[in-house]
Amino acid sequence: MSDISSFRNRLLKNARHWSKWAKRQGISCYRLYDRDVPEFPVIVDWYEGRVHLQEVETGWVESDEDHADWLDEIRSACAEVLQIPLDAVSLKTRRRQRGEQQYEKTGASGEDFVVHEDGLGFYVNLDAYLDTGLFLDHRNTRKRVRAEAAGKRFLNLFSYTGAFTVYAAAGGARETVTVDMSNTYLDWAGRNFGLNGMAFQQNNRVREDVFAWLRHALEQREKFDLIVCDPPSFSNSKKMLGVLDVQRDHAWLIDSCLALLNPGGVLYFSNNLRTFKMDESLLAQCQDISAQSVPEDFRNKKIHQCFRFVKP
Repeated sequence: MSDISSFRNRLLKNARHWSKWAKRQGISCYRLYDRDVPEFPVIVDWYEGRVHLQEVETGWVESDEDHADWLDEIRSACAEVLQIPLDAVSLKTRRRQRGEQQYEKTGASGEDFVVHEDGLGFYVNLDAYLDTGLFLDHRNTRKRVRAEAAGKRFLNLFSYTGAFTVYAAAGGARETVTVDMSNTYLDWAGRNFGLNGMAFQQNNRVREDVFAWLRHALEQREKFDLIVCDPPSFSNSKKMLGVLDVQRDHAWLIDSCLALLNPGGVLYFSNNLRTFKMDESLLAQCQDISAQSVPEDFRNKKIHQCFRFVKP
């Protein structure tokens, strides 16, 4: 294993650069390090004075004791380089996720605290779940939604903790609908709404399987002006009627969303399946905006793919 100094030096260099960048951008949560030094396959995200440290599994074979010591060294290095207490560094191991695992509890309770982005507040928790409550790689698309939302009826599908909805409401959306299967995440979205002074009557949260919700909305001839659909790559949740496979199901999801749009309406469709290929029948209708939607602080430019559709 490499001497820890190469990790420390790179983290320090990155921190100096990205902290200045983030200050200019008006954000307090950003990616500091992503496997920059191959011998240290970890991800370091900064959340307003705290660190979300993720070990990425590599298949290296070592004793449990050596591995634990190595992780302790990295965690300590993060605290020292970034000048924060050791208990402000939350450590997780990132394995390939299947189904609902991305939403599973880790067994730790963690602490909810507020972070800020573009003048808006969001609750995050670095310990309780595998994800923190705010997907940092969707920051640029959230800005787009805010810029386009004025006077619009907005729909957020697979909404997670409702960050896209907060941005849409902040941008002047006249009404929002936020759909997810998880009570936990819809409650979290509600707390984010309250934190940002959003009225609950204009911002409806719906706990339902998105596929079932879409079928009903199509029957009811619902109409929207702006939609975000950001499904997981795969889900076999017990709350769903079937299994979600984004490669197999994306054409139906997109066609359904387009049918709900008013003329001139916009759909943002995103997912993080590395091997994702857009259905050929849809390619001519969309603009691949992934190069603009992945933020500068993400050196992994394949973290998601994002497409923009405009209803004729």
